[in-house]
Amino acid sequence: MSEEEPQDTADDEDLRYFVRIGQTDLDGTKSVERSLIELKGIGRRTARHIANEAGVDRTATFGALDDETIDEVVELVEGLADEVPDWMTNRPTDFYTGETTHETGNDLELTRQQDINRMKMIDSYKGVRHKRGQKVRGQRTKSTGRTEGTIGVNVEQIREEAEEAAEEGDE
Repeated sequence: MSEEEPQDTADDEDLRYFVRIGQTDLDGTKSVERSLIELKGIGRRTARHIANEAGVDRTATFGALDDETIDEVVELVEGLADEVPDWMTNRPTDFYTGETTHETGNDLELTRQQDINRMKMIDSYKGVRHKRGQKVRGQRTKSTGRTEGTIGVNVEQIREEAEEAAEEGDE
């Protein structure tokens, strides 16, 4: 056992606990695929594709890779729209520029919010639904998504009113 302990500490010294991509810190103790999934805008399929393009085993510990390999993975994530086909990107045609991009991290949230604001400003159907706080994607609203108070019979309120009426009648 004493021989194994120094090897573990040597592995821990080489391990990067955080790998920074954009403005996001990824967990270096997890596998490459699982760490990349934590980044907004990258799912399982995209993470697997990035690992294959970088020539990295997707089950390898992300923080244990050498710096050149980590830099290669970071470059692939940042330039993903150039590496993958258009159908695999999360923004195939930008409204203003018409370019194909793949947004990740905070950029994804900002573009999504800008798209929603644009829909609200031009009063499109989806924009009006967003303004009213209703469901946007065609879900049913007859029986679900109710946020205002209780609908139907409120038994507790009826009991309280009956008790108050009984107390007033006793006086």
